[in-house]
Amino acid sequence: MSPMSATTIQRVRDAENAWNRRDCEPLVRAHTIDCLWRNRVYFLWGREQIRTFVERQLRREIDLRILLEPWTEGDSRLAVRFASEFRNDSGSWFRAYGCEEMEFDEMGLIRRRFTSANEHAIQEHDRMLRWSGDTRPDDQPSLTELGF
Repeated sequence: MSPMSATTIQRVRDAENAWNRRDCEPLVRAHTIDCLWRNRVYFLWGREQIRTFVERQLRREIDLRILLEPWTEGDSRLAVRFASEFRNDSGSWFRAYGCEEMEFDEMGLIRRRFTSANEHAIQEHDRMLRWSGDTRPDDQPSLTELGF
């Protein structure tokens, strides 16, 4: 298998940074106007539903840290693995593991996106995604290095 393109690596890092910065706009604008996104049990159609969903996620997932890793790419498609850690408004911590498959249009916008994830409670001292600031430092171990 050939290595990931520089464009793909940057695209994935930009998305990760937007989630970690809690910046809704670039996350929404990355999708076509009529994008279909299935995220677990939610079926979203178009940017406005995506905006509502992302805003809700960002309110729900306090102190979110997410780490994305490109898995495979080809023919306008991309698969990404991820892990995230966050707490809820009661102070309980969670970790989610998942994967996403995305299909892009000719302009590079996501037109179809499918997210599968499993979430479980963790103790605060079990957190592995710890860094200060809004973006992951370059020396933070990858998902593979963390054994996720």
